[in-house]
Amino acid sequence: MDTAPLPVKESSYVAVATDRVSEYSDTGSTKKMPKKMIRKWEVFPGRNKFCCNGRIMMARQTGIFYFTCILIVVTSGLFFGFDCPYLAKNVTPAIPAFGIALFIFVMSTLFRTSFSDPGVIPRASPDEAADIEKQIEVPNSTPGTYRPPPRTKEVVIKGQVVKLKYCFTCKIFRPPRASHCSLCDNCVERFDHHCPWVGNCVGRRNYRYFYLFILSLSILCIYIFACVLTHLILRSQEDNFLHAMRDSPASVIEAIICFFSVWSVVGLAGFHTYLVASEQTTNEDIKGSYSAKRGQENFNPFSQGSIFRNCLGVLCGPTPPSLIDSRGFVIPDSSQTQGTNNVGTNTANHVTGSNGSGPVMKQMISYQTPDGSINSRLPPTNGNSSAVAYKDSQSPPQNVTYTEVSEGGRWNSNDPYSSLGSQTQQQSFHT
Repeated sequence: MDTAPLPVKESSYVAVATDRVSEYSDTGSTKKMPKKMIRKWEVFPGRNKFCCNGRIMMARQTGIFYFTCILIVVTSGLFFGFDCPYLAKNVTPAIPAFGIALFIFVMSTLFRTSFSDPGVIPRASPDEAADIEKQIEVPNSTPGTYRPPPRTKEVVIKGQVVKLKYCFTCKIFRPPRASHCSLCDNCVERFDHHCPWVGNCVGRRNYRYFYLFILSLSILCIYIFACVLTHLILRSQEDNFLHAMRDSPASVIEAIICFFSVWSVVGLAGFHTYLVASEQTTNEDIKGSYSAKRGQENFNPFSQGSIFRNCLGVLCGPTPPSLIDSRGFVIPDSSQTQGTNNVGTNTANHVTGSNGSGPVMKQMISYQTPDGSINSRLPPTNGNSSAVAYKDSQSPPQNVTYTEVSEGGRWNSNDPYSSLGSQTQQQSFHT
């Protein structure tokens, strides 16, 4: 005996986002779980480590950097604890004041160099890499032979020919003065060198702070060494020099550390002062990029023309912004998001029965047509799949994919609206 379908009250339909997963409580209410946004530093391809939610960027090998910090802090701490009180009392209080200011400046430039992006160049996306491959592809002149495509480009800067090399890791043509760091596995703009003492690469964005760090560190070494000698000499005037060293063993330790450190630090500061004055990098100086070769005139096209302008450009020029945007959010690929335009999801809707007995859970299918409109349909109450109500009395278009997510039910191939279990599954069918 056929029974007439129960009348259904008019209900509203809500579009459901396809990238969300709906959960239903016991009362039938809908709860949407927000999708976690992924930041770019979490999927960064280089061999770097990030801290403070992407605000700090360093190399993975940071053991020597911690040794640098400990060496500076311990030596300065011994100086402030054992030498400064005596010198402030017997010479002038300006000695510890200047030492504290110099120590703070040294540590600030060290942290700024170590924790910042040195100028990493982002890697090419798959589409960009494919486009570059098409541009450099050269057809073979003779059949049966393979001619590899050129991996260099030449540009002219101030009349000087500069070669741009192709990076097989980053899939880009590196800009002038850039190089690929094998330790960090990144192409760095205006690459100088990878410094393990600061735990980071030295490039365009942090070279200024690196130079100020080694320059101020050399001054700090000389200052502590001179103050320690002054302290020991003043004490030796009261007795002899050996008794002065015995009374202040910390001063002896400081003098030894500074004596062996000052030569390398001052030498490094002098070398980079030469590089700053000539507008070169360590990488370019070692390779001899702008030295005369076989009688050919070769000059540095990046020089400003004078020592003063070169120093001004390095020390006072603007710091370019970071290109990697480590704290930005990852944007999904457009090709993936466009593929879900015609996919709908199933949600639950509350409909009240004709007898007013209470809410009855119904399954609603929402789908988006190729023209961008949203259509929904409500399954019949008696299980007859032929009786279907469509929103706005529209028929579903052809060749549209529907996705059924049944809560508290299991998919039945014979009846797409049946609920025969307690599991949640997802399947697709085509009209």
